[in-house]
Amino acid sequence: MFVRITGVKKQVLVSLCLYLGQIAVGYNSAWTGTITPKLEDPEQSPIPYNLTDTQLSLVGTIAYLGAIPGPYVSGWLSNIAGRKPCLLGSATLACIGSCLLSLATNIAMVYCGRVILGFAEGILTVMSIVYIGEIASTNIRGILLILIGISQTSGTILMFGIGTFLSYSGTTFCGFGMFVCVAIGAIFIPESPLFYVLKGDDEKVKEALQDLGRSEDIDKLLSVKKEYVQNSSMKDWSELFTIRSNRKAFFIVLIINLLQNTSGFTVVLYFCGSIFKMAGSSVSTNLSMIIIVSFQLIGSVLSSVFVERAGRRVMLLISTFLCSLSMFLLGLYFYLNSVDTTLVEKFKWFPLVILVVYSISYDFGFAAIPNVIVGEMFTSNVRSKGSTLTMTLAWLYGFLVTTGCGILLEIVGGHVIFWFFTCVCACAFLFTFFFLIETKGKSLLEIQELLNK
Repeated sequence: MFVRITGVKKQVLVSLCLYLGQIAVGYNSAWTGTITPKLEDPEQSPIPYNLTDTQLSLVGTIAYLGAIPGPYVSGWLSNIAGRKPCLLGSATLACIGSCLLSLATNIAMVYCGRVILGFAEGILTVMSIVYIGEIASTNIRGILLILIGISQTSGTILMFGIGTFLSYSGTTFCGFGMFVCVAIGAIFIPESPLFYVLKGDDEKVKEALQDLGRSEDIDKLLSVKKEYVQNSSMKDWSELFTIRSNRKAFFIVLIINLLQNTSGFTVVLYFCGSIFKMAGSSVSTNLSMIIIVSFQLIGSVLSSVFVERAGRRVMLLISTFLCSLSMFLLGLYFYLNSVDTTLVEKFKWFPLVILVVYSISYDFGFAAIPNVIVGEMFTSNVRSKGSTLTMTLAWLYGFLVTTGCGILLEIVGGHVIFWFFTCVCACAFLFTFFFLIETKGKSLLEIQELLNK
């Protein structure tokens, strides 16, 4: 006999399925960090010819390009068919991409698999943020959204932990297995109550909110139903820019996400081998990355503890300041190393320590808070549109910067690249201080009122 789960327990249980999806996303984000050495080794590579540096760089970053169009499809489809079909469809596509990547025998198949995975993961990540932001109660919404980042970090640790010991195909098939589980789980999750608001189905709204233990929000949502239904029938993007609160929200979340995607972590993740080789580290690359992402998980756990206590704004200020300081010190190490290697001969451990500090700082706020505010700031009828446009612009910018930095890393020197990231993180600190509003403890409707002021 099955016991029906309702209330906060159901919110958490439903979120767990999406967290598994984000573990798989994190796993595949770190894929190149472990797989690139295998592709460079003729005995381990499934490709029967040597790859150029540009090809290897694109293997790491081409997923960004795949991610760009995905959320646009889900942004339209999520308001037509619902959030649930988008989540299920993206997990299914990820299965296809992972399978293709596992069976690759040439670089074209690798590119194709990475693009499909990027497309699917783009949809899955955006819709997970939107979905959790819509089903969660105010008092736990921040924590549930923060756990998206923790899940991704856990997937990264898993990749560096097992990728060293498995073959190319074995490593990639593990990601395939995770996405299969996500697709099965997505079949059983409920539809978002705010989708029913957009469809004007009062009974479904009441039923969904009661099932999620949010009966107190029924009157609030139904009181603004007419506005949402009317706007959703316009079938265009105008409300994202004509409504003051949405316009202001878009400005804030876009800038924060642009800065996040060019703050340096993806370069460390994708090109860790080159970085530690240039640094002359005595610790192996895989062990170094396991150490780094393990401490990154500590930052994620700390963020979940403090997000509903300290608030989003304070956490992001602390995080971006420490990230900027870490990147400056790492750039200083590479500069001294380029001038005279004897200056850093006794400090070969320094890059690893600095990257540990950077990882904890990054996941404490910079990795997680942008996801939180994307899920909180827009009105319900444009949340998927705003999230889509924000994330795809950030991913495009991130692709250009990460690919460029990956190619230039050994040409211009690590100090130039890392000092660039210092400036990016410093800009994020200043932007947060002057523009970011605090959303802690506020309902989605209260946040809209605050943005309208």
